[in-house]
Amino acid sequence: MCFFTNRTLEAREMGGKVFQRNFKAVMPRVVKGEGIYLYDEEGKRYLDGCSGALISNLGHGVPEIIDAITEQLKTIEFAHTSRWRSAALEEAAEEVASIAPEGLDYVWFVSGGSEAVESAIKLARQYFVERDGVSTSKALVVARWNSYHGSTIGTMAVGGSIPRRRIYSPLFKEYPKIVAHYCYRCPFGKKYPQCGITCAHQLEDIIKNIGSQYISAFIAEPMVGSAIGALVPPDEYWPIVREICDRYDILLIADEVMTGFGRTGANFCVNHWNVIPDIIATAKGMAAGYIPTGGIIIRNEIAETVRNGSGAFVHGHTYNGNPVSGAATAAVIRYMKKHDLVTNARLQGEKLGRGLKEIEASNPIVGDVRGRGLMWGVELVMDKESKKPFPKSKGAAALAMKECLDRGIVIYPGGGMVDGIDGDNFLIGPPLVITAEQVDELLNKLEEGLTATAEKLL
Repeated sequence: MCFFTNRTLEAREMGGKVFQRNFKAVMPRVVKGEGIYLYDEEGKRYLDGCSGALISNLGHGVPEIIDAITEQLKTIEFAHTSRWRSAALEEAAEEVASIAPEGLDYVWFVSGGSEAVESAIKLARQYFVERDGVSTSKALVVARWNSYHGSTIGTMAVGGSIPRRRIYSPLFKEYPKIVAHYCYRCPFGKKYPQCGITCAHQLEDIIKNIGSQYISAFIAEPMVGSAIGALVPPDEYWPIVREICDRYDILLIADEVMTGFGRTGANFCVNHWNVIPDIIATAKGMAAGYIPTGGIIIRNEIAETVRNGSGAFVHGHTYNGNPVSGAATAAVIRYMKKHDLVTNARLQGEKLGRGLKEIEASNPIVGDVRGRGLMWGVELVMDKESKKPFPKSKGAAALAMKECLDRGIVIYPGGGMVDGIDGDNFLIGPPLVITAEQVDELLNKLEEGLTATAEKLL
């Protein structure tokens, strides 16, 4: 369910021949983006409180990025990577490597997050084939429930977001999964820290059950994004899974499609725990929405095993490694460095988090607020003491989105995380360029929207 405005049936038909994402949604037409704001055709201004889908990290209309893309288009707009090298791509790889964790110096560029995760899964398999021979049995990828890794058949198979995968599950081969670190609703009925981080140690249990000789990788989001809403793990979690992966000769893939490039107040989210994964899958903030871009950042030993073996990654898409994406990526990273946006994300994120916690304390339907940097999640509940979720039929997150839009702020709703059906949350993730004054504006509008939502739901 999706609510935007009380427009007429005529407006409903204005999409023309476009196969709409949701034919039943009535949406305004966006006509301009400027800084952290969006404008519709009636001139109404909206604070982009979720950067689209936590992608527009630099905000809208940044001249430096637009100029870099335009200049690249004047030079060469496309050159297939099976036949050509590109200076723009090589420059982008240098920039990405300059902010990546130590020892991850190789970058494979694609067009988005789903392609990035597919590439990571395939590279994990090929690495073991190159290292151990084609007869190696290491192929399975262990993932987690309540996770989102993309919308292709392959990425949905490793993903664990039930509402997104339910109707397509007959199409794919299932992959093994463990639970997520959902401390607010611990699946083991335990409390941190007495829990002993059982959720992390479950990885070893499933490895023992399956056999490490059949497993190539474990994939997880360092902070769970849209599937649960900015779920932050206990500090011990990532060091534990890194050690388990090392002990059982399994690659660790960090899905930083949403959390990468400064979003959480660090270059990459794994930096918060000083953990170095084997492969980082990333996208969104990589080119900040200015051109479809994604990629995987690869540990040197993995890349060099392929380089010194067959010499070729048996994988590719037409648009992977295109020069325009390279120009955009390099320009985005230079802009981030010039304006110290990672620090700004950390500082403004602290202010945003304090304000969200105040809303949690005063609003009767805000059950939990969690996050880091400029990536925060809000979970809505019927009853705060019992944590009882709203039934799906109430459309609580969709209603919150509507009430916030009416007040000029955009949020990113999600749901189904409690039992695959019920559960409402939304993400707050404004552009990394947001100022302290704009954080106050965001919080004021959000508080008004959630107050109105509570009045209509309770």
